[in-house]
Amino acid sequence: MCGITGFVSTRSLSEEDLHIYIDKMSSVLTHRGPDDTGAWIDKEKNISLGHKRLSILDLSASGHQPMMSNSNRYIIVFNGEIYNHLILRKELNELSSEIISWSGTSDTETLLKCFDFYGIENSIKKLIGMFSIAVYDKKYNEITLIRDRLGEKPLYYGMVDGSFVFGSELKAIKQFPNFCNPINRFALKKYFQYMYIPAPYSIYEGIFKLEPGHILKLNVNDIKTTDNYIDLRKNITQYWSLERKIKKQSQNEQKKIEDNSITELERILKNSVKTQMISDVPIGAFLSGGIDSSLITSLMQSNSSKPIQTFTIGFEESSFDESEHAEKVANHLGTDHFELFVTSNQAKDLIPNLPLIYDEPFADSSQIPTFFVCASAAQKVKVSLSGDGGDELFGGYNRYFWGPRLWKNFSWMPFIFRSFIGKSIGMVSQSSWNKLENSLSKISSSKSHFSNIGNKAKKLSKALENSNNINDIYISLISELDSSEDIVLNVNDKKIDQFGDPLVDRNISKDFALEMMFRDTVSYLPDDILCKVDRAAMANSLETRVPFLDHRVVEYAWNLPIEMKINNNIGKWGLRKILSKYIPLEIIDRPKTGFAVPIGEWLRGPLKEWAEDLIKEEKLISQGYINHEKVRNIWEMHQSRSYDYTSQIWSILMFQSWLEAE
Repeated sequence: MCGITGFVSTRSLSEEDLHIYIDKMSSVLTHRGPDDTGAWIDKEKNISLGHKRLSILDLSASGHQPMMSNSNRYIIVFNGEIYNHLILRKELNELSSEIISWSGTSDTETLLKCFDFYGIENSIKKLIGMFSIAVYDKKYNEITLIRDRLGEKPLYYGMVDGSFVFGSELKAIKQFPNFCNPINRFALKKYFQYMYIPAPYSIYEGIFKLEPGHILKLNVNDIKTTDNYIDLRKNITQYWSLERKIKKQSQNEQKKIEDNSITELERILKNSVKTQMISDVPIGAFLSGGIDSSLITSLMQSNSSKPIQTFTIGFEESSFDESEHAEKVANHLGTDHFELFVTSNQAKDLIPNLPLIYDEPFADSSQIPTFFVCASAAQKVKVSLSGDGGDELFGGYNRYFWGPRLWKNFSWMPFIFRSFIGKSIGMVSQSSWNKLENSLSKISSSKSHFSNIGNKAKKLSKALENSNNINDIYISLISELDSSEDIVLNVNDKKIDQFGDPLVDRNISKDFALEMMFRDTVSYLPDDILCKVDRAAMANSLETRVPFLDHRVVEYAWNLPIEMKINNNIGKWGLRKILSKYIPLEIIDRPKTGFAVPIGEWLRGPLKEWAEDLIKEEKLISQGYINHEKVRNIWEMHQSRSYDYTSQIWSILMFQSWLEAE
């Protein structure tokens, strides 16, 4: 795992300047690669490539980057892991008419040999792994950027002061001289709606996220004649598409629920876990005690002759502490388990650093516990496997149950009536819902059935009030602040919205749950979940690996019928069947909960002063980005407990905090 960056300048620079600029851009990525640093420049072409290395495979100098191919044609900077690189080496040795000499055992060297033998695009299609890659082709004077199929590794690119720049994180791009790209207000509006900025947008105009499964190829000479950033997008191609894979699978081709389906799924998952356990440094696993992390941990332990190391965190607030569930799983499997208990003061001390870690506004509050579990793991290991991706692939989120039910039960009703019911539900105060929840819990043996009634009612209210069709239902369920609320000032959608919204207008399945799972997989998963984990892990110089996102697992999962994902209103049915072979289900069979901290209460207590300073009326007016009246209304309703606006306020505070750190 590493950090990569680089640029092609349209101004003639001295050799000294080329080194100074790339060193400055690389230096802010040290957390991604504290073990080694490197740079390559071409004064004639005004190109610089920079690399920061976190050594995982081949710890010797043979893995140093930037690395040049034996043919001297390709120069690469690479972030990620290629899990099948030894298989590719064997294939090259067998196919080559000459004896291939290898300098070391790094997957970077394997990549370059593949580029020489197969070409770049044919090589990429052979890879199993996670990666963001930049490679310069001397022969054709081309620079190529590549991102892995599911978006595990980040890669930003764009134009700054007329020059082409790229990097693993925005902070590297911002170090390029004369960076002054304005804030993209359309992207900001999307951020307040989803709590993250969906690709291809970034918070800055002219800077983009390369989408998962895509390649950007540019001729260096063409960069000098590029009029604007939109021209860059014309050079992007897609080498892997989940949408194409799904549409090729007709209903007749989908597998039936049979024992061999479960057996085959287990085999593929076992192989993915085994492959991702390859490392020259200590490796462990995150363990929350839920279905996904417990299954990954079980498969890891079954493949290890000694106890693997597992990591979880707990909180002093008992209602948010799930460490006991993880401990039960760890005890049953016999792992070497570590618990880190985080105090509210520790969590609050982290908050001011979040804008520096995430580089652009990001408001998934589980970023806080994610950071701490990564910090805990980094003290013992250099690599940790996670269970991310299981929810999106196997139907784990509550909206996969809510959405179809809502549409089935209310679609027959004229919109005006649905809207009236939604508004009526929305008028009930948060305190009233809390009282109802407490009353129902007292008379029920299963308190979990009545948890978070107020938040669920709020989602229901919004979905009924604003939805004309199934697509509206989905957008409503995943949105926090609707774009119609106009919290962002002076947004010119027609000018800025050049590339649409990846979460809207997709149609891959007639099954509404599958449709939602697909949209989550292509946007929410890479832009929220994987972004959250990558930045939190890299801030602690820890590599994370995600076995569920081996593309072979993903493709097999999408070829399974919906009943193997959601069966009798139980999500992740197939994963549960496999997990039952390793752990008694009663240990982990509990309602799904988020990886959460009590932000809502902190905003009424210890975080109140910090928050009010960020949203002062005069400050918001002078900055000119968000509607101060809307913010004040939300804040006061939250403080009075008449409504729970935790998520909306957190998104505002994360933007304001990021803006002050800018």
